[in-house]
Amino acid sequence: MAKDPVCGMQVDENKAAASVDFEGKTYHFCSAACKEKFEESPHRYIEEEKQTG
Repeated sequence: MAKDPVCGMQVDENKAAASVDFEGKTYHFCSAACKEKFEESPHRYIEEEKQTG
């Protein structure tokens, strides 16, 4: 399981609605909407994930 960096939902990597490779890491999303938000400002969500663990 992976954590959607936008909404925090747990996502099965094999069944994720969308995925993005960014800076050498693959991020999985529960929906296309979360993927789009991530793509608009990926560093924002990566920094938030680092802070919340």
